[in-house]
Amino acid sequence: MIDVTITVNGETKTASVEPRLLLVDYLRETLKLTGTHVGCDTSQCGACTVQLDGRSVKACTTLAVQADGARVATIESVAAKDGTLHPMQAAFREHHGLQCGFCTPGMIMSALALVERNRGAVLTEAVIRHELEGNLCRCTGYQSIVKSIAAGAKAMGLAVGDLAGNI
Repeated sequence: MIDVTITVNGETKTASVEPRLLLVDYLRETLKLTGTHVGCDTSQCGACTVQLDGRSVKACTTLAVQADGARVATIESVAAKDGTLHPMQAAFREHHGLQCGFCTPGMIMSALALVERNRGAVLTEAVIRHELEGNLCRCTGYQSIVKSIAAGAKAMGLAVGDLAGNI
């Protein structure tokens, strides 16, 4: 067992973990933060996307020991404490960027990182689609997800170029 200290959603957590324990399992099983989903266990679907020190990572292929001393943000940290949705979450609801909801936490965490990486630039449909390549949705044709991300980015103060379906 290895002791790790990880700041998760602003709270410092210390635990003894197996060296092979995946970050997604630490979050879901140890901390009971089940918003981070397990979809493929191979880093293909993006349902397990979290922020690790501000970078998007797939928690299904990141070991908990790799996050020792780091800050991890999960979907549970996105809405305000009073339950008010973050602008990106609100945009997904308003623009129908979700259907079954399984991929939604990973999509939103990826979208938030996408916005941060593109501060100061004009966000285009091509950029959104390119940066979503690591996130799979089995229900939608992605148009509503792209529209949702553009609307969320705009609400977060990012310049957004014209999209095929407009927002």
